[in-house]
Amino acid sequence: MPFLPINQDMKVLLIEDEKNIASFIERSLASAGYEACVAYDGETGLDILSGQDFDVIILDIILPRKNGWEVCQHIRQQYRKDTPILMLSALNHTNHVVKGLEAGADDYMAKPFKLNELIARLHALVRRYRRQMPANRLLQYGGLEVNLESKEAFREGRPIKLTIREFKLLEFFMRNPGKALSRFELLEKVWGLDFDTGTNVVDVYVNYLRNKIDKGYTTKLIHTVYGMGYILKEGHDSAE
Repeated sequence: MPFLPINQDMKVLLIEDEKNIASFIERSLASAGYEACVAYDGETGLDILSGQDFDVIILDIILPRKNGWEVCQHIRQQYRKDTPILMLSALNHTNHVVKGLEAGADDYMAKPFKLNELIARLHALVRRYRRQMPANRLLQYGGLEVNLESKEAFREGRPIKLTIREFKLLEFFMRNPGKALSRFELLEKVWGLDFDTGTNVVDVYVNYLRNKIDKGYTTKLIHTVYGMGYILKEGHDSAE
């Protein structure tokens, strides 16, 4: 029975050590319109998640290197707090289900499973997540994500701790990607000032922000537009 394709941009991280099962699920997800990335152990799954965003995660429990409960807790504590997680395991005792949900999973399916039900549950999880997060309350660009509801910021899934002013500055950059922003415009929109203070407050705060979102990454996102101000973009400074 063919599956009804959905948005082709949907990405799934599948963490499953049984390669035959993983291959079967991966092919089925592709038929349903998902783009799947597979990891065969817990540590590899976390490594992949540290560099990419996913719409939903399918997570086995019995895994090499780090089990599913540990992986789930790590995801909730260190990476994405809200990405839907569906646990898929041969451990189907009530205690296992409860432990999985308490670790942070959103749903739990026992093996063996019906493929149609798996796909249906993934659809339901992603729909629920997207209803909870209206598009205009989540800003995304170049691996950066700003959640306007929770006032949280992430780069490639890793949380960024920001002060209130730094968050407002990043939000304004995220609302204007690819646009050169003058220091005066930043003063007006972020600080609420309609005059030049004669200080370098904008430069100071942009430097704070750069240290938090660009430090340690090969691709820099905040660039100087010499004689003008700053721009959020993927690439080199405009003067280079």
